[in-house]
Amino acid sequence: MEAAITESTGEIFTREDLSPAQQMFGRIAEDFMRTEVLPRAEQIYAKDWALTRELLRKAAELDLLRIDIPEAYGGLGLDKVSSAYVGEKIGIMPSFAGSLGAHTAIGTLPLVYFGTKDQKERYLPRLASGEWIGAFALTEAGSGSDALAARTRATLTDDGRHYLLNGQKMWITNGGFADLFTIFAKVDGEKFTAFLVERGMGVVSGREEPKLGLDGSSTTALILENVRVPVENVLGRIGEGHKVAFNVLNIGRLKLGTRNIGCAKQALNQAVRYAIERKQFGRSISEFGLIKQKIAEMAIRCYVGDAMVYRTLGDADRALEAVSPEDSEAVLKTIESFAIECSINKVWSSEALAYVVDEAVQIYGGYGYSKEFPAERAYRDARITRLYEGTNEINRLIIATRLMKRKTSGLISRLLAGVKDAEEQERLGHIADVAIENYAVESAWLRATRRGNVSAGPIKDIVDVYASDAADRIRHSARQVGPIEIPESEPIDSIAARRRIADAVISAGRYVW
Repeated sequence: MEAAITESTGEIFTREDLSPAQQMFGRIAEDFMRTEVLPRAEQIYAKDWALTRELLRKAAELDLLRIDIPEAYGGLGLDKVSSAYVGEKIGIMPSFAGSLGAHTAIGTLPLVYFGTKDQKERYLPRLASGEWIGAFALTEAGSGSDALAARTRATLTDDGRHYLLNGQKMWITNGGFADLFTIFAKVDGEKFTAFLVERGMGVVSGREEPKLGLDGSSTTALILENVRVPVENVLGRIGEGHKVAFNVLNIGRLKLGTRNIGCAKQALNQAVRYAIERKQFGRSISEFGLIKQKIAEMAIRCYVGDAMVYRTLGDADRALEAVSPEDSEAVLKTIESFAIECSINKVWSSEALAYVVDEAVQIYGGYGYSKEFPAERAYRDARITRLYEGTNEINRLIIATRLMKRKTSGLISRLLAGVKDAEEQERLGHIADVAIENYAVESAWLRATRRGNVSAGPIKDIVDVYASDAADRIRHSARQVGPIEIPESEPIDSIAARRRIADAVISAGRYVW
């Protein structure tokens, strides 16, 4: 983990460092969501995919689908911070954010990073304009986290001009209306390979899945029966589909954290407004200590989450400046060097979101369980974030096993010394949790230091409270790995600190940092 730590606080990118241009894109995205998308929520939840496509085309007119696409192919070729900040703002409505995010990320990036010049010229301008919508088809009924266990086959025709794809894919976002799919199949049943497949080549969508949340996004199976794919639509090299899949999922994790934290802030703001307005026993419930404790904890997670995800994005953008954007291999290698941080942010931000939406329901009380109030939908929509882009269990193993291959020191090194092999998943999970907490504490402290907020005020309280609680969690996880003694940290008056944090949020009527 130590190898991933930036030495100088002056080099740490924070949310406060967003440039005017980056903030402008965020405002455009938020305005679009509030004026075009939210007023049509009922139709979107009714699965009006024609409307979803229309809104995606409108998003394209505002350049919101072009950010990650190179300029040469109709895009803007902007930095990862810009892309992730837009992702945060579209999270106002997670269902539509799922449709747009699947298109711009896993639906488009395989082509950006692995496509030939001809493939990019054929498809990227259509994806950038919203004329075509993209989707990513990896999962099967028997191969979820174990993607290489896929059974979909690709067989070369006798004339050598096409591959025939046969099989079925599951849980495909945008599956009901996408035009271009990145589909993974095994050539001759052995060589795991990615293909660019147009719907008109024979792809058939299954029924819309009845889901717990994100019910305003399309999720279907894909039925592939002798789908004829030209040989020139092989994406990347035959037998190297795993490189396409795992790199694209890693990039998705790089940007997912901002959307998670954006959704957490929205849930917090709604809960705070309700708490201020709700009267019980003759007082606003926002005055009660146990409600303040909840508001403070929610705010702490929003601040720490922002610190983590923008730090990683800034580090990645800085590293990418050293390589040519046209050198896809170098770009992917650079992004892969942040795989630990990407997985850390994915796990931490999704679990922080889960905590915040759960506490939002609790603040609403019985009303939180009603579909007529916003906490209920936020609660359901949030659950998927711990499953997609690799389950949190898989991501914990990614963190720990990659740390095993790195030169580490300190506590992480001592913990890894107690693990004999990668089959000790429970110990690896606890080691990952130590690394996650370490990165969270450090990121929060560095953000506060960068802004000069470590000496007093609610930001100091946020950092102190989180660090104190994290120390307890680190001690607990370390003890599960082996008999390692960690000194007790200095106690703080966390109740008073949480009250001050909550008072700042309640006074503003919203999250303010």
